[in-house]
Amino acid sequence: MKKTCLYPLHEKLGAKMAEFSGYLMPIQYSGILKEHQACRERAVLFDTDHMGVFRMTGPHALQNIEALVSCDVASMTTGQCRYGLMCNPAGGVIDDLLVYRLGGNDFMLVVNAGTKEGDLAWIQEHLAADTHIENQCSQTAKIDLQGPESPWIIQRLLMESVSELKFFRFMHNSYRDRHVIVSRTGYTGEIGFEIYINLELAQKFWQDCMDLGALPAGLGARDTLRLEMGMPLYGHELTAERNAGESGLERVLSSTKEFIGSTVVNDCSLRCSRLVGIEIPGRRAARQGDEILDSAGASVGTVTSGSFSPSLGFAVALGYVPESLCELGTPLKLKGPRSELDGRVASLPFYTRATGRGKMHDFLAAKSRG
Repeated sequence: MKKTCLYPLHEKLGAKMAEFSGYLMPIQYSGILKEHQACRERAVLFDTDHMGVFRMTGPHALQNIEALVSCDVASMTTGQCRYGLMCNPAGGVIDDLLVYRLGGNDFMLVVNAGTKEGDLAWIQEHLAADTHIENQCSQTAKIDLQGPESPWIIQRLLMESVSELKFFRFMHNSYRDRHVIVSRTGYTGEIGFEIYINLELAQKFWQDCMDLGALPAGLGARDTLRLEMGMPLYGHELTAERNAGESGLERVLSSTKEFIGSTVVNDCSLRCSRLVGIEIPGRRAARQGDEILDSAGASVGTVTSGSFSPSLGFAVALGYVPESLCELGTPLKLKGPRSELDGRVASLPFYTRATGRGKMHDFLAAKSRG
């Protein structure tokens, strides 16, 4: 299995390691519940260096990206990030990704670890001859610092102020006199940052954040945090076989341009089901692959993700059901190999007190007063 540049630190910190997307990754350090709570209340670090980072440039780069991703790219300004889907001609999702506009025809794409090789090949097939794409994974490390205390921590480490950095924007900055890119797109729902940094400085940056109070967190807490926010995970909610139009992500499916798969994705008559949130009383959780039953006991769908919610004190799940069963409060049953749980359709996100869209200077000022 592959290892990220931060693996020696994970080993030193006694992380529980497991395979994820071909990488040996930390699942937990001090415990999923403790790490989850630390992200909601203080600050945590995630190793996301397994993800793919591509740089695309050239006279037709904008035109090429517009055809490849579901979100509108031309309207993006320099310094803006946007979330989108990359679809196949049948409307299935090849990957979900983030687009960073570095300049007019200069873009950075951030993709998932398990799909990055396939993503690169797919993109290369659909580029103009004068569009260049560079895989920057061997040069750039990615670390996520998340939680209400993260603004104070990162401001102590970077040269330029982050006080005006807005949600889904990025900036160029300096750490130890070396260039870094810092963004605010957050997969946990909390205010925080994604840091793109030179490989040789990654371990030092991680340690500096820990010295200022950030707790290392693994993929276990990352999953419970994103599930509470109703955010999709590729391979669970999004797959190459399921129509992207059923995902509930209409906000990133442009209806004003053509992109690969758009004819299928934007045709409502081709949607057979819809992704919904499901609340389950108690601590017992449904799991991916469990059957979803209607009130009459008929099988109507499948759970894509499920877990106990540490922030809410009960279990939650995501799953696909027919449109007729999407109304809030609709009773459902979730049937696993050894149990059957009661649930009901709930609004997303499950957790509504996250700080991700807050104003940066408010968090910096609050920490200073504290």
